[in-house]
Amino acid sequence: MNSGDKKSRPLFIFYVLVAYVFLQFSWWTYSMFQLNNEISTLKTELNLLKGESAEDVILKGNEINDRLHKRWIMISSEGAFFIGLLLLGIYQIRKTFKKESELAHQQKNFLLSVTHELKSPIASAKLQLQTLEKRELSREKQLEIIQNAIADTERLNTLVENILLAARIDNSVYSINKEECDLSTLTQDILLRSIHSSDHKQRITFKIDSGIKLKIDKNSYPSILLNLVENAIKYAPADSEIVVSLKQNGQKIILSVIDQGNGIPEQEKENIFQKFYRIGSEETRKTKGTGLGLYIVNYLVTLHNGTIAVKNNTPKGSIFEVTFYI
Repeated sequence: MNSGDKKSRPLFIFYVLVAYVFLQFSWWTYSMFQLNNEISTLKTELNLLKGESAEDVILKGNEINDRLHKRWIMISSEGAFFIGLLLLGIYQIRKTFKKESELAHQQKNFLLSVTHELKSPIASAKLQLQTLEKRELSREKQLEIIQNAIADTERLNTLVENILLAARIDNSVYSINKEECDLSTLTQDILLRSIHSSDHKQRITFKIDSGIKLKIDKNSYPSILLNLVENAIKYAPADSEIVVSLKQNGQKIILSVIDQGNGIPEQEKENIFQKFYRIGSEETRKTKGTGLGLYIVNYLVTLHNGTIAVKNNTPKGSIFEVTFYI
């Protein structure tokens, strides 16, 4: 049995139970109407057997019919209320089932991707160190291999930090401590250190206005900035330009990361900030990642009372725009 059959079996059983409940409810409703009609008919016949006058029988028959009509209304009202509650329950259960199914699928993708993400830098760093151990190399080549190994460990460290940060967010134990700082200098320093140690094939350009001041948490701001840049590096083609912009517009400070990738479909824009969410399937996806980066960015920006939006770049690509308020 494939995974699709396993996922659909509980839903199929649920629908069978729902159909059974509706059939039983319909049958009992029909039986109650029939029973009330029979009781009404028997009461009328009983009055005739008592030898009452035709006028009295007609009068009592009308009273019986009135009571029967009121009982029908009561049964219909209670039935409609029950059906309404049942439909609401079915909708909520179906919604919960769908949400749990999607979460299970995303967690499966996360486990597949994080396994690859952990193994790749470890294997690469191990290979670099084995090369240093077994071969006599020039000083320049040794430095190159050491720098590559450091880049692999930095990549591994970033991944572990994202996983731990996501866990702290889920456990509601993450907090920030904002302090006044020169955001222009801080942003440039973070980017320079990151670009020096990262392996990327795009041209990263800075457009950072000088002298921008903001109260911000210096520990979490690098996660916001670097996750956005890393996301652009994943999806932007080689030799394309990635622009990191920081500007102040009145009481707003706008951080933008602009790439020239394939862009994000409109129907996916509302989902990309969800935990574990990644476009496509892990079995067919070529880009690396865990689905945690944008989730973390969105959470940290919200903690700073800021907003984040994704827009279309022209002629292609995406613009991730974070707005902080002074």
